[in-house]
Amino acid sequence: MTVILPPVPRTPAARLRWAAADGWTIARRTLTHWGRRPGETAVALLFPVLMVLMFGYLLGGGILIPGGGDYREFLMPGMFAMTMLFGIETTFAAVATDAARGVTDRFRSMPMAPSAVVTGRAAADMLHSALGLAVMIGCGLAVGWRWRGDTADAALAVALLLLLRLAFLWVGIYLGLLARGPESLAAVQLLVWPVGFLSNAFVPTGTMPGWLGTLAEWNPISATAAAARHLFGNPGTGDSWVAEHAVTVAVAWPALLIAIFFPLSVRRYRRLSR
Repeated sequence: MTVILPPVPRTPAARLRWAAADGWTIARRTLTHWGRRPGETAVALLFPVLMVLMFGYLLGGGILIPGGGDYREFLMPGMFAMTMLFGIETTFAAVATDAARGVTDRFRSMPMAPSAVVTGRAAADMLHSALGLAVMIGCGLAVGWRWRGDTADAALAVALLLLLRLAFLWVGIYLGLLARGPESLAAVQLLVWPVGFLSNAFVPTGTMPGWLGTLAEWNPISATAAAARHLFGNPGTGDSWVAEHAVTVAVAWPALLIAIFFPLSVRRYRRLSR
């Protein structure tokens, strides 16, 4: 029996449509898997909510915000940014599992667009992250957080948070393709948690020792959290150079990470099993 493979599109427009269609097929596969495991999806969405309750009500009473202000209004933009970081673990585990089980190799042997596996995974994860951010905004409103700026500034803050997630997503994809299996997740967690806590997400950097505060100020999470606080009109934006240019830095950091890890992810995917 002879199998006739469909021809590879030749024009740029046709190749783009081909890549988009195949990428959406992979994205739907991922969404279907999540739909069949609602418990895991619910835990992933609600874990940041637990952290909000822990820091907002158990630990936040002892934290003072420079210039005054409610701690929960300071906390929520930081938790929004942290939620974008937590997605690295989910992306890494899924990509590493597919690679270890041979699923990725099977995709590579099929007549599909070479970019579809990574772009499809990215599309699904961004949809999941948008849902997670919506859950966190609802949580924030429930605990008393409010945005004080106009709607356009709030929309820009949400866009910057999703841009940060897109950057971390490509980090997760690259690390997942690089790993030998999902059991390497512990190593990624050892990277994610220190990076997340070495930021202004939970406490102002001004309360840290000088050198540590400077390091935390330049954390990509700190830049996005500071930009979100500024755009939402929440307290604790700070007066450092990074804080004064938070929106610019919040764009520059993700752009740099994407410029590094997107081509690395594509190159690693093409070299799998070689």
